Amino acid sequence: MSNNIRNFCILAHIDHGKSTLADRFLELTGTVSGTVIKPQFLDTNPISRERGITIKLAPVRMIYKNYIFNLIDTPGHVDFSYEVSRALAACEGAILLVDATAGIQAQTISYFNKAKQQGLAVIPVVNKIDLALAMPEETALSMVKTFGFGEDEILFISAKTGEGVAEVLKEIMRRVPPPTGKENKPLRALVFDSFYDNHKGVIAQVRVVDGRINPGSRLIFMANRLLFSPLEVGFFQPHKVRANNLLTGEVGFVATGLKDISLVRVGDTLTDSSSVLPLPGYQQPQPMVFSGIYPVDQNNFTDLAQALEKLKLNDASLTFAGESSLALGKGFRVGFMGPLHGEVVIERLEREFDLELVSTAPNVEYIIKIKDKILNIKNIAEIPIAFDEILEPIVNGIIITPQEYLGKILEVCQRKRGKQKSLEYLEKGVKLEYELPLAEIIVDFFDQLKSLSSGFASFDYEFIEFQVFDGVKVNIFVGGKVIDALSVIIPKDQAYRQGREIIEKLNRVIPKQMFEFSIQASIGNKIIARVTKKAWRKDVTAKLYGGDQTRKDKLLKKQKKGKKRMKAVGQVYIPQEAFLSVLKR
Repeated sequence: MSNNIRNFCILAHIDHGKSTLADRFLELTGTVSGTVIKPQFLDTNPISRERGITIKLAPVRMIYKNYIFNLIDTPGHVDFSYEVSRALAACEGAILLVDATAGIQAQTISYFNKAKQQGLAVIPVVNKIDLALAMPEETALSMVKTFGFGEDEILFISAKTGEGVAEVLKEIMRRVPPPTGKENKPLRALVFDSFYDNHKGVIAQVRVVDGRINPGSRLIFMANRLLFSPLEVGFFQPHKVRANNLLTGEVGFVATGLKDISLVRVGDTLTDSSSVLPLPGYQQPQPMVFSGIYPVDQNNFTDLAQALEKLKLNDASLTFAGESSLALGKGFRVGFMGPLHGEVVIERLEREFDLELVSTAPNVEYIIKIKDKILNIKNIAEIPIAFDEILEPIVNGIIITPQEYLGKILEVCQRKRGKQKSLEYLEKGVKLEYELPLAEIIVDFFDQLKSLSSGFASFDYEFIEFQVFDGVKVNIFVGGKVIDALSVIIPKDQAYRQGREIIEKLNRVIPKQMFEFSIQASIGNKIIARVTKKAWRKDVTAKLYGGDQTRKDKLLKKQKKGKKRMKAVGQVYIPQEAFLSVLKR
């Protein structure tokens, strides 16, 4: 049975046609009727559809010429690459898809390396050959030189028109090896994802490595030794279809009936025996970017907590912990895989749960050393003013850009405190490798790259280590009160210049109030930049026509007293854009 199973995924840089190719597979195999299918069929999330990106992996079972194809559709954006690592763990093969108009991009290289590390059979495919600007032969040549493929290994297709797609399915049959597990051994199944169903509890998405899963049998999650009996097992075609069992090599789902998703860990081994060894897991996602999320109305704090709990059911990488801010009240410090992941989560919270939120500028985790203490701090406001040493996360970044934009991109990498590791000329462009501080790339680095390269440059990164950083903490005061959510860590030699820039930006984005107030930046007790925001002034003398000047002075004096009282009890309104403007320098 397992000889006719092929488990594979599609690896591609964003916009190279991965979801479109998945649509053609569904259509060609008759899994979804041509009258029903719509673009990005496996992307069920509305935000995913609107943005034109896949943000969640989706498995689907297809039958074609007596073969069972288990496709695990994966995201293409760097922020969701942890989803790709799950897919690779459940597969024996991968299609490496490259756009014939854009060529090899940063994530193409990253995903190829991950697939080879897992020992997967990789099938190179050049897509979009139907477009007028397509350069399929040049793209194929660059794949030969960069990845070492043979020229006869590369397939040429148009996922949009369907040209060459049937040939890809034939090559999957031929080149991707069948699963190697044994059906007569005790059950071992890899949990590669999970989500929550209101009626059936946690649904575990699994790849059966050895043995079989039968409904009603007693199963064990090896990580926590939890015993349960599945309510239902089945496949995704692409909607859930009930089955009698899941056999060796198959990919499907197990409805656990459990009400707590934290009990079902991604990477865990599901078994029916206490004597088997667990399957090698894969790296759990570690959030790299953190933001404070607060309800505009503090009465909605409980609603926000429940909304985050519900999102966590379908997003294993999401972490959050309660925190409070003097300026914003009670909220949560939320961990994301990257800035886009953060944007998607906040958009889902606002749209799906009807919440009005304020989110602070994203920041990274720092390691602080004070005497004999080592602190891991995810909120800059908690960093003490005085410390012995501060370490920041460093990433290894790969940038691929057309040659004509190289000079500008080298400049921006230098400004972002990058250290160049290599520069290599490709068939179509230049490949740069840089060590970069994560804090410098989480806000506007992508935007700058796209702007400087007219949209042609691509970027992929991977965390490597924490390094010592000569930085200082800068506090921001508005109206004499420290706004903890606006605190930043800045390189020491740039503190005065960047402090002035921050204050000037805040002066532009924070509106005038009914009273005068100051905006200040400080390092410890030393003010390094300050502006005074003048109050709105109502013309209280407008109703006077001529008359004695003392009457006007009396009214102005009364107005001044009122503003003084208002300043004592009033709170400065700080708009959402102020929190982002601090980092966009």
